[in-house]
Amino acid sequence: MNKFRFVFAAILTLSIVITGCASKEADKSTSAAATPSSKKETSYEGLTVNIGVQGSGGLFGKAREEKWFEQEFEKLGVKVAWAEFQSGPPMTEAMASNRLDFAGLGNMPVVAAQAAGIPFKIISEALDGKNNVAIIVKKNSSIKSITDLKGKKVAVAKGSNAFNFLYRGLETGGLKGTDIEAIQLQPDEAQAAFETGGVDAWATWDPYITLNTLTDKGTVLADGGQLGVLSPSFYIVRQEFADKYPDLVTLYLKVLEKSRLWEDSHLEEAQKRYAAEYKVPLPVIQGMRTRSTGINIPVADDVVAELQKTADFQFEVKNIRKKIDVSKVVDNQFITEALKNKLP
Repeated sequence: MNKFRFVFAAILTLSIVITGCASKEADKSTSAAATPSSKKETSYEGLTVNIGVQGSGGLFGKAREEKWFEQEFEKLGVKVAWAEFQSGPPMTEAMASNRLDFAGLGNMPVVAAQAAGIPFKIISEALDGKNNVAIIVKKNSSIKSITDLKGKKVAVAKGSNAFNFLYRGLETGGLKGTDIEAIQLQPDEAQAAFETGGVDAWATWDPYITLNTLTDKGTVLADGGQLGVLSPSFYIVRQEFADKYPDLVTLYLKVLEKSRLWEDSHLEEAQKRYAAEYKVPLPVIQGMRTRSTGINIPVADDVVAELQKTADFQFEVKNIRKKIDVSKVVDNQFITEALKNKLP
């Protein structure tokens, strides 16, 4: 199942898990902050932009193959370096040490990074988070609603988007965290426990949702859209980079939008490409897209409000050490400009 967890992270550019590190390429490249301009602040001389991705394919795969980012940035004399990660938290850690300028990641790493004082800005929304995280049960389970989870064993990966979704979801059914027996398991272990009946339910993300529903091993008890508990993902930029090079932030989003539009207009080709890249059945790729289609739009007020609920909850359960105002890190000026003047 490891390959499927990797697929999700690669295709959506974000996921929603906990470990990993920067690639050797990122370590060798010169970050924007580590290479201050010898001329004016607006000069790009000697500048290398470090772009973080989760996995080597997916949405960014075509762009990297065609060198769309390199072509546009090199027009300004700016080089591009790529850094591959397995999840979001290592991305924010790399940003904190000035080794990464751009990243795409889920709501949990964003909240944790802000609480840790890492300087960054959210520059667009990457995923609406309605259906990409869910609680699943066996197809013949007697559990039919959230309230039926009382006294049951529920598998979940602590610190993941699913962890946040599960505990906030319980509240919608009038339950508390103490009303269930949470079994802390990573996806590989949780899959086995789910299949053998070691747990009664599983709070997880795609591709595990799609894999289990496609094979009739499980069914969705509730997802974000049903409970009103969303797990959105975002594109972020290192704060110092945005302050120094705002035009390059806009350019990054323009090329990203070009990549997204290519996928939309070549969907069959793109999905076959993804299936071949990661050696998984095409229906898995197709199913994942129906649950979570990538976007690149300004962060709306209701999304900010939902992210604030996540931050407040994480503070209440002591996963973060201080209260934060998530609106302080949201900056829509770059995506607004990027969408006004799209690349051909």
